[in-house]
Amino acid sequence: MVFVRRQGPPGWSRSPAAGRAKAAAGAARVADNAGMAKPRTVYTCSECGAASPKWLGKCPGCGAWNSLVEGVAEAPAPHRYAQGLVKAQPVATLSQIEAAEVDREPTGQAELDRVLGGGLVAGGVVLIGGDPGIGKSTLLLQALDAMSRRLRTLYVTGEESGAQVALRARRLGLDGSAVRVLAEIQLDRIAAAIDAERPAVCVVDSIQTLYSDQLTSAPGSVAQVRECAAQLTRLAKSSGVTVVLVGHVTKEGAIAGPRVLEHIVDTVLYFEGDTHSSFRLVRAIKNRFGAVNEIGVFAMTERGLKGVANPSAIFLSTHGDPVPGSCVLVTLEGTRPLLVEVQALVDSGGPSPRRLSVGLDRDRLAMLLAVLHRHAGVSCMDQDVFVNAVGGVRISEPAADLAVLLAIQSSLRGRPLPRGFFAFGEVGLAGEVRPAPRGQERLREAAKLGFAVALVPRANLPKKPIEGLTMHPVDRVEQAVAMAREL
Repeated sequence: MVFVRRQGPPGWSRSPAAGRAKAAAGAARVADNAGMAKPRTVYTCSECGAASPKWLGKCPGCGAWNSLVEGVAEAPAPHRYAQGLVKAQPVATLSQIEAAEVDREPTGQAELDRVLGGGLVAGGVVLIGGDPGIGKSTLLLQALDAMSRRLRTLYVTGEESGAQVALRARRLGLDGSAVRVLAEIQLDRIAAAIDAERPAVCVVDSIQTLYSDQLTSAPGSVAQVRECAAQLTRLAKSSGVTVVLVGHVTKEGAIAGPRVLEHIVDTVLYFEGDTHSSFRLVRAIKNRFGAVNEIGVFAMTERGLKGVANPSAIFLSTHGDPVPGSCVLVTLEGTRPLLVEVQALVDSGGPSPRRLSVGLDRDRLAMLLAVLHRHAGVSCMDQDVFVNAVGGVRISEPAADLAVLLAIQSSLRGRPLPRGFFAFGEVGLAGEVRPAPRGQERLREAAKLGFAVALVPRANLPKKPIEGLTMHPVDRVEQAVAMAREL
């Protein structure tokens, strides 16, 4: 028997040392390839902040379309709890916690103080958004100048230079202003400046221009906006500095960035209004220290924004004589009753009539037309119906139903409602007229402005008469339409 020894492939060796050397070389090549690997890409939703490893047309988190933006995935940080660096904090019983009213600092703008609930709160974070050029920076610079006479203020600008801010202050007539200005977009430098200056109020214009060195993404990305806002919020809570953030808005009108940006702040304000009009509305969407849906009305002048003492005059037309299709409504914006004129135009529309509303819900308009036909016998099936709220105001409360119906029937009949007439009340599908909240305040506001005739739900009829005001209570839609024809 003959034994043949097999030979391995070229370079093959039975030496253990040679095998270990070859394995180490392979590991080194793998490490080099890992170091040269491209950073991992992640797609983040600009609406909700949800992340996806690949691009999708529809966000899996919130369902928004075309909202995923490409970015670089951030390396995960070591968990603090795993390192044992965080200790449990003492827990208190709710009944034992002392609850005191927060002190507020007036801004020098009465309408802005109304929206904020009385003024700024120490340690609070306010987010204000609006279309470009609508007046956000102008209003905040005016407020800072008024507060700088008694407090230390800081204006951080990331979109303009210090010279541009100074030129704008000169145009507004703010000569000799004591507002401190910092032109910077790096978050750590801004935090260091706040620690050094110790201002009572700090305005950051805008949050989309800031960036943090802890992240590799570009300024304005979802990760940067979220991180910078969170860092500034923690700084405000720990130091007691009131921070006001200016936010960009998307083409839909919402503040750019994930919704978590609105969740972490204390107050969210929106600037509304047409840039071609001289009037602006500031509306509170969220306020942890006051009522929501409060509005402030401003007029843009050569010297900046001025508060409007009687905003109802903006939303009322100045007709010489009453015209068909017009009805005045007393709506409630937060705690402020406003008189708004609702206009309706009914015209022959042919086989495919249109229903169009501006400032009111279009679906609710279709529902009101069906109620008007079924319960009051007023048919608009072959008519075009257009409804508009004068002055660009948006009415969302159902108390406008009765005024809309009366304006439609007035336009259809071609007969105007009497001078000094107004109405409010919610209309149900069964034809009933339901009461509106805080009806007596609405009636007093209208009487104060000279209105004399009211058509209101019976449940809103006050126990004591209001001087100079004649009230006609109704329970049903057909009663309201019949009574409006008799007036």
